[in-house]
Amino acid sequence: MPTHKFSPSSLSLLKDCPRCFWLYFNKNIKHPTTAFPSLPSGMDKVLKEHFDRCMKKRELPPELTQLNGEVKLFDNEELLKVWRSNFKGIQWTDKSGNHIHGAIDNLLQKGKKLIVLDYKTRGFPLKEDTHEHYKDQMDIYNFLLRKNGYDTEDYTYLLFYHPHRVEENGHVCFNTDLVKIKVNITNAENILKKAVEVLEGDMPHSSKECGFCEWKSKLNG
Repeated sequence: MPTHKFSPSSLSLLKDCPRCFWLYFNKNIKHPTTAFPSLPSGMDKVLKEHFDRCMKKRELPPELTQLNGEVKLFDNEELLKVWRSNFKGIQWTDKSGNHIHGAIDNLLQKGKKLIVLDYKTRGFPLKEDTHEHYKDQMDIYNFLLRKNGYDTEDYTYLLFYHPHRVEENGHVCFNTDLVKIKVNITNAENILKKAVEVLEGDMPHSSKECGFCEWKSKLNG
């Protein structure tokens, strides 16, 4: 029986379209690639540098002042470097050989428990349900940490950045929103279980909202 290598981003395809997910893993048929904006990657880099400077000073960055006295930044630099790596990340393999890994942005520590902290860059202020789009990703990160023997709190944080104004000197100012999300490990377990079931079965129907499947259907006439 074939085994599979998953990540939060590849598993998100399962929710978008089961057929595209099945084709990607079983037939190596991928969505057409498009140009990816470089701004998110650039923001990710400078934010990690910013947080690491604060970590070395043993203080929280201004964006997290509301958490002062409650948490501290995770300060195991070597381990954090591994867990941030897209090639390594936090890993776990199930008894059937299916492998999953995820690369985190950062961690907070409250006593002996860890709290996942993820940065998100947006072009506009948050909507009421914006954070809901990232719940699966956060659940999987916490699942991986617990499978590796680490205790995590039953919640995680998303830190959103979006442009606010441009100052006279040309510097762009960003607003920040810190959103607390409850963790659901059972959800992560169910996602993995469903992923394996879909891949081991016949090719499923496509999602009605899948633009790629619609495009392929029209192309084939």
